Order: sequence, then C-alpha cells, then structure tokens
Amino acid sequence: MLTDAKRRRLREGMVIPAHPLALHEDRTLDPERQRALTRHYLDCGAGGVAVGVHTTQFEIRDHGLYEPVLRLAAEAAGPDPVLVAGVLGPTPRALAEARAAADLGYDLALVATPGWGDAPDAEILEGVARIAEILPVFGFYIQPALGKRRFGYAFWREYAQIPGVEAIKIAPFDRYATLDVVRAVADTGHADDIALYTGNDDNIVVDLLTPYRVNGTTLHIVGGLLGQWAVWTRAAVALHSEARTISRTGAPIPADLLTRAAELTDANAAAFDAANTFAGSIAGVNEILARQALLAGNWCLSDHERLSPGQAAEIDRVTAAYPAITGSAGAA
Repeated sequence: MLTDAKRRRLREGMVIPAHPLALHEDRTLDPERQRALTRHYLDCGAGGVAVGVHTTQFEIRDHGLYEPVLRLAAEAAGPDPVLVAGVLGPTPRALAEARAAADLGYDLALVATPGWGDAPDAEILEGVARIAEILPVFGFYIQPALGKRRFGYAFWREYAQIPGVEAIKIAPFDRYATLDVVRAVADTGHADDIALYTGNDDNIVVDLLTPYRVNGTTLHIVGGLLGQWAVWTRAAVALHSEARTISRTGAPIPADLLTRAAELTDANAAAFDAANTFAGSIAGVNEILARQALLAGNWCLSDHERLSPGQAAEIDRVTAAYPAITGSAGAA
C-alpha cells in the first residue's frame, strides 16, 4: 500500500495536518468546503493529510460520515500526497475502518487507542498487528487528557517490533513519555525503519530540533502529524523546513527560532484551549479556519465541543502577537 517513494518522503519528514470537519450550520457535512480544505493544505506545502482523527471529530463514526469524509479527502488530494486514515479501536471496528480506508486508497492507518478502553496492552498490540496486515500502521501515543491512558516503554518496545509499523506519532504532551517511545524504537533496532513524528503541540519545534542519543543510536523526530498544523499551515511548512535543515546539517540553532518555538506553544494554548484541559480544542481549530473563510463556522457534531469562555479573545491575542507563527494577519 505504501510505495517506496512515499515511504522515503515519510522518513525524510513532512507536515501532515490533522484534517478538520467542514459542517453547515445544521451540522450536516459541507462537501465543497471539505474538499477545498484538503486542497488548501496541499497548496500550503503539506506532504499529506490525516483524516478520521481527533481533529476530524471521532463522532463522524456515529453520524455515518467516516467513509464519506475519507473519500472526499482522497478525491481532492489525488495520488501523490501521503494519506493517513484514523482508525479507532476496539479491534473489530479498527479492522473494518482499515479495510474501508485501504479500499479508498489510503496509505497508512493512524491507530487511536481510546476505543480499546482499559483493555490489556496485549489485546491492543494484537489489534495493531492485525490492522498492519491490512494497512501499514502509523502508531499514535495520544495525550492522556484525551486518551485517558498512559503507555510505557515496554508497550512501545513491543509496538515497534510489529511488522508493518512505519511511523509513530508521539503526542503524550509529556517529555518523559516522549522519551519512552524514542528509547523503545532505538532499543528494538528499528530507528531507520520507523519514522518518528511529533504530536506534542506544546513542544513542536524543540521535538524537531533535538538529536536523541540512545545507546549509541541517534534518532530524530522528522515531522509532525498535528491538529496545530491544521491552522496557519503555510507558516508551519516554512517552520518545519527550517527546523529540519538545522537537524540534518547540525547547524547552530538561532535564538530567534527558540523564541518562535515558545510563541508557537503559546499560540497552541489558545487554539487548543489548554486553560480548560483542551475542552475547546476542536472548536478552536475550527474558529481559526472560519476566520480565514476556510470553514463556514466553528460548529462541531457534539454540543459539548465548543469554544470555552475567553478562548476567542485568546485566539485574537496570539494571532496579533505572533505573525511569524500565524502568517500575515493569520491568513495562512
């Protein structure tokens, strides 16, 4: 499913926005804006898109929208970008979603663990192995605030040894947990086979800049699969390119880049509603896209997904304060 050319690009590193959901005000799917949003990301220089993930709203499955939304993105993207389909446990549902994504031409399955609940690690790992028989796997350490669960070094060591695991999105929002994944991949001898991607919206730039040395092996986080990169995407592509050039060449890290790293974290706090334990994260992303006329509004499928009090003002603040992060007037 994953061509050699796409595998090479995945390992070199790319920007993969976690694709939002375009809705009309009555909460029905807006196909025209859904397609246009996919094209926008690719026009901005993203290497691919991830669809059916948290930012797309897990509730699409309850509304019969999983396959229609994946199909719209695949049609709009064409054959060249890397297409990542979110699949949600437990195992029977994840397998059905992986088959549907494979039929639509997707390249990888981003396996989200929350659907397994409190199932034993071994059950989840078995499920991932079965998914990998259908589509190559993009692992996903989802932050415990959303996934309600932590996974340790031993889990990720087993995970990295599953045939067909091509990449892992590290998104626990936790430096200790991030190192668990990096160490696990290094210790299995798969540092050259598994592409590491950041999903740590609170530490994006530093993740990309850091050489991780583990028992004589040096690893790099080469790209990001991020809800944060669903907004201000053109600026994100430029920032990723700058960070990757420094990482590849070992050039000195300019102090200004570290300043922008902090600015991006502050911008993410507003967009993702960190002050309210990320309650407004999806609505915040949608609000920024609506201000750019890429969505018609910040509407979500679930009534509880909405902006938190004061979140709109925080988005105003960071948009004005950080033009290098948000692009001119927040236009990209």
